[in-house]
Amino acid sequence: MGSPSTLRRKGSRPPSRAGALRTLPSVHEVLERPEVRALCERHGRPVVVALLRERLAALRQGTGRRAAGVADLASAVDALPAWLEAEAIGRTRSSLVPVINATGVVIHTNLGRAPLPEAALRRMAEVGGSYSTLEYDLREGGRGSRGVHLERLFRFLFPEAATLVVNNNAAGVLLALNSLAEGREVIVSRGELVEIGGSFRIPEILAKSGAVLREVGTTNKTRLADYEKAIGPRTALLLKVHPSNYRIVGFTQSVSLADLARLGRRRRVPILMDQGSGNLHDLRRHGVRGEPTVGEALADGADLVCASADKLLGGPQAGLLLGRPALVERLRKNPLARALRVDKTIVAALEAVLLAHVRGTPETLPAFRMIALAPGDLERRARSFVERLERLAGSGVRARVRPGASVTGGGSGPGEGLPSALVAIRADGTSARVLEERLRRGERPVIGRIEAGELLLDLRTVRDEEEPALEAAVVAAAAADLRR
Repeated sequence: MGSPSTLRRKGSRPPSRAGALRTLPSVHEVLERPEVRALCERHGRPVVVALLRERLAALRQGTGRRAAGVADLASAVDALPAWLEAEAIGRTRSSLVPVINATGVVIHTNLGRAPLPEAALRRMAEVGGSYSTLEYDLREGGRGSRGVHLERLFRFLFPEAATLVVNNNAAGVLLALNSLAEGREVIVSRGELVEIGGSFRIPEILAKSGAVLREVGTTNKTRLADYEKAIGPRTALLLKVHPSNYRIVGFTQSVSLADLARLGRRRRVPILMDQGSGNLHDLRRHGVRGEPTVGEALADGADLVCASADKLLGGPQAGLLLGRPALVERLRKNPLARALRVDKTIVAALEAVLLAHVRGTPETLPAFRMIALAPGDLERRARSFVERLERLAGSGVRARVRPGASVTGGGSGPGEGLPSALVAIRADGTSARVLEERLRRGERPVIGRIEAGELLLDLRTVRDEEEPALEAAVVAAAAADLRR
């Protein structure tokens, strides 16, 4: 990099304290240095120029605020190439990276919810990397509809329902409320005025839609008579919300969707059901209870059902709207529908996921497969993992298998766990908190959980092919100081 002060103005005398600011080189002067030109080639000139201007401005500001020492300023100027290199690498490195999910939370909202199957990834690459028939009809040789690609598959699953796909479930609820109830009342039980992820609340979505909230019942008890008394000339919808993130237990009473639908038909008021999870299958045999399916919601009489595609459906982020054709058509004609539509890669991925459900092979979807894993199979995997880990790590690492529970996550099956076999890890002289941080900040990030002072890894959410990387990460975390 050269001797100290090589980036000072050529021929300048050692500056006084008062003239320190004048010793800072210009952007052009620094860019002419060979090592900085090399940085421009590696990282791109616009990146280097932006960072250089930022650094020189900071040095000027810091020098102006205090009497900076000449030697300190000269050292900072000499360190510019190294600073530029480190910042260019750090700021352009992707922060959206794959992680190994060892938490046991299958639909982990913070980790991207449902992992996609290989078929969906291939379809996204095929369609995303070329022109496509997204809105082009090959038979007619003219404009087509992006909805047809998914509607043909939905008909296998729900023959009587029309469908519309938007960019997430909250968008679906917003579109339905705005299309069907703007300026009119929507009746909701107080026990279903839930908050979903990110502090978004049903009352706030209702307000943004232009609909007027009409609350009935109490937090713990709502009766059918409460809905009936509230119905009036301004009533546009009865909204039923699946309490996906919580359960109210004890002295409670609620109205079933089927009963509410009968009331709606008698009073000629449509029922909007926010089903949430996008579940298409009876998961009780896998330990998930109280999670209704989209099909059950339609069969119970919901006129329109909103659901997520990236939860128990096992697909990409999208919102599904299914129900009476006349209602769905009103949603489709709303200008908001265009603002909330999905792009070609989401259509391609969702097509592949729906095809698995249509063919009756949901086990090909990673999320479904994880939920369906039997406790005995998990225990065998965990014991094998512990044996391999102890051979690799030596006596400094102690691992054992202990019983525990996974969860479906994504707001589905709250309060319920899936029996699992957890790998509990201890390392000599290293706390569970430090181990967790080392794993999280490692070259291949691993996200685990801590309980009772132990680091726990749940292999339910770890793919078989990820186990070698997980073993290596644990060995490195137990052996090395935390990398900063």
